Amino acid sequence: MSDCFPREGATMTNLNHTAEIIKKILLSREPRRIRVGGNSLRHAGVLIPLFERKGNLLVLFTKRTDTVEHHKGQISFPGGAVDKADRSFQETALRETREEIGLGDEFIDVLGPVDDTMTLVSNFLIHPYVGFLRSGYACSVNPGEVEEVLEVPLSVFHPGYARMKDYTFEHEGKSFQAPGYEYEGHVIWGATARIMENFMHILGDKIPLPPLEK
Repeated sequence: MSDCFPREGATMTNLNHTAEIIKKILLSREPRRIRVGGNSLRHAGVLIPLFERKGNLLVLFTKRTDTVEHHKGQISFPGGAVDKADRSFQETALRETREEIGLGDEFIDVLGPVDDTMTLVSNFLIHPYVGFLRSGYACSVNPGEVEEVLEVPLSVFHPGYARMKDYTFEHEGKSFQAPGYEYEGHVIWGATARIMENFMHILGDKIPLPPLEK
C-alpha cells in the first residue's frame, strides 16, 4: 500500500505494557557505537516503527523508489542522512520519518536506540531508534522517495520461527549474494536485515511473539 490511513495502533494499556518492556530492555544497555575517523562515512538516523494490532507486534517499513540516490527499490526503515540543523541522530530519524511518510512526532513514542550499523556499499553509518506508534497514526508518503509502506509481523525476524537466507541480487551489472528475510514476496536485506537481526537478539525471549502463520 502506498499510504497507511488512520488506523488503530496500540491502546494505552497495551502500549504501556509492551512498550515499557522494550524501553527497559533498550535503556538497560549501552548501544554499540561505531567510531570511524575521517569523513569517509555519512551519518544517518532511522526509525524502527513498531505497532500493535490484535495483540500482534508489527514493523512498518518503506519500499524506496527507483529514483532515489541511494538504495533504490530496497526495503528500508524511515530515515535518512543527518542535516546540519539536526541536534541529534534521534532528531534526524524523526524528521526523516515525517518527510518520507508524513508520520508526525506526536504519534511516536521513542523507546531507545539499538546498535550502530554500517552499509557495505553506500558508506552510511546508521544510528537506529525504536519507536512505538500511538493509536490513530496515519501515513502520507512522499512519492519521490517511497513507493509503498509495508507492515511486517515482528515474528518474521524471530530466530525461533525464521532464519535469514541467502538471496541473489543485481547491483551495477553484477550479481552477488546477501542474507535476508522474505515476507509476502518482499526480501528485506542489507543493513535493514542486520538491524532487525540485532534488534531481535537484544529483545531475546522477553517479548512473546506468536508463531508465523503457514
